[in-house]
Amino acid sequence: MQLSPVIHVSHLQKRFGKFQALHDVTFDVQPGEVFGFIGPNGAGKSTTIRTLLGLLRASGGTATIFGKDVFHDAVSIHKNIAYVPGDVYLWPNLTGGEIIDLFLRLSQQRHSKRTDELIKAFGLDTSKKARTYSKGNRQKVALIAALSQSADLYIFDEPTSGLDPLNEQVFQDEVKALKAAGKAILLSSHILSEVEQMCDRIGIIREGQIIETGTLTEMQHLTRTQISVTTKSPLTDLTDQPGVHQLKQTGKTAATFAVDSEAMTTVTRYLAEHQILTLKSTPPTLEDLFLRYYSQQPDQTNSKTGDGSDA
Repeated sequence: MQLSPVIHVSHLQKRFGKFQALHDVTFDVQPGEVFGFIGPNGAGKSTTIRTLLGLLRASGGTATIFGKDVFHDAVSIHKNIAYVPGDVYLWPNLTGGEIIDLFLRLSQQRHSKRTDELIKAFGLDTSKKARTYSKGNRQKVALIAALSQSADLYIFDEPTSGLDPLNEQVFQDEVKALKAAGKAILLSSHILSEVEQMCDRIGIIREGQIIETGTLTEMQHLTRTQISVTTKSPLTDLTDQPGVHQLKQTGKTAATFAVDSEAMTTVTRYLAEHQILTLKSTPPTLEDLFLRYYSQQPDQTNSKTGDGSDA
């Protein structure tokens, strides 16, 4: 049985005066799914998230969480969500431990064994005043408080900004555990390797508009595979093969190049005819896909004019 989406966004729009920050944002997040929300600074990620949190009122379209309107029903929605922003501001004269407990009380929850486990996992000294914390430690406070909560939806907006690689791994492990428990996770991140490793589906936003949504596998047809090959007979006419790009020949029988997915069968057959000695292929990555969109001019991806004002 198909479950109702936890987040449902349909043709969402947001204007600030004459400036159109969001043109057309549509996506769903299902229970037990990690949805990656990616785009460069100014694309509209944080404006979308602030609208979902009920902090901004949409100018058009619809957005619901748990089937409730995100603006009119924000108070009841917030009882069952946990949120971590990309820039965390804390009370400077409170300790990290006091702030974590305050966050939990505000969410009508308590410091638990789970909280202590997270403090240890993230390596946070909770006895220090918040004014002494680095950006990474401020993020840890927010992450520990959020991950301590029992919620059905977790929204992370650039959550690992300032964390070292070990703490990034702790975060990734925690998100995977939430997914296994059937929780819904919206993850906005500029760290493409992080999104690629954790997310079930990805939405790419550009200039306030979702331009592609799907699994990485589904979207890989939009980019190219890197090939490194050596053959027995010379590759004299490889450049003439359809779908071959960025060709670099290091000899008559050795070459590296990129090939469009739809041309892979034809190119592989061509290489086989020249008696392959070695062959290495590297599948397209999320970074390849991302760069494909953001190295193009707006009219090449049918994007509309305007570039959000947020990260």
